[in-house]
Amino acid sequence: MELTPLIAVHMTSALLAVATGPVALWARRAGAQRPRLHRAFGYAWVTLMLVTAISALFIRDFELPNIAGYTPIHLLVPVTLISLFGAFYKLAHGNIAGHRMVMRNLYFGACVVAGAFTLLPNRYLGQLVWSSVGLI
Repeated sequence: MELTPLIAVHMTSALLAVATGPVALWARRAGAQRPRLHRAFGYAWVTLMLVTAISALFIRDFELPNIAGYTPIHLLVPVTLISLFGAFYKLAHGNIAGHRMVMRNLYFGACVVAGAFTLLPNRYLGQLVWSSVGLI
């Protein structure tokens, strides 16, 4: 697999989501209420997650175990979309604790865990990172 514009958009939005997510989460913690910062970074993070999820639909890998080019990591696309909808649904109905839980879980699962999987040596980004430091 090579770095195409689609993969560049996907990686850029994913990396920016990894960076903006903690700010959105931090801005609404109990000790420091910063609602404007939370809302600004929250909307930015949601937008980045939507770009990441939708762009992933067009990235296919026929070398790894797949179905029509979709690998198991593509299961995060519907999980992400459903979670984002659920988080805003909970927020609209005043369930702040539920909104917080969904967003924290989505950040951890879709950004941290999925990000770790992309660094496996047999994945494109993993090959790029590990070969640049001389480990593969």
